[in-house]
Amino acid sequence: MPQAKLRKSGNSTVIVVSPEVIKERNIKEGETVEYQIYKKINLKPLFGRGKHLKIDAQKAKDELRKEW
Repeated sequence: MPQAKLRKSGNSTVIVVSPEVIKERNIKEGETVEYQIYKKINLKPLFGRGKHLKIDAQKAKDELRKEW
């Protein structure tokens, strides 16, 4: 999924799309486009949060697979 940066331009916020995406999709300046916005989530703080649970990851996966 392509990513873009948000920037301020006066009282508005603009989406800056990379030239590669513009060229790949053959978009010209001034054309109307459709888009969906999803905030990028930083997952790094979540890693290692379950260490205090003292659960063997392989055993947990095996137990979950039994239920499938």
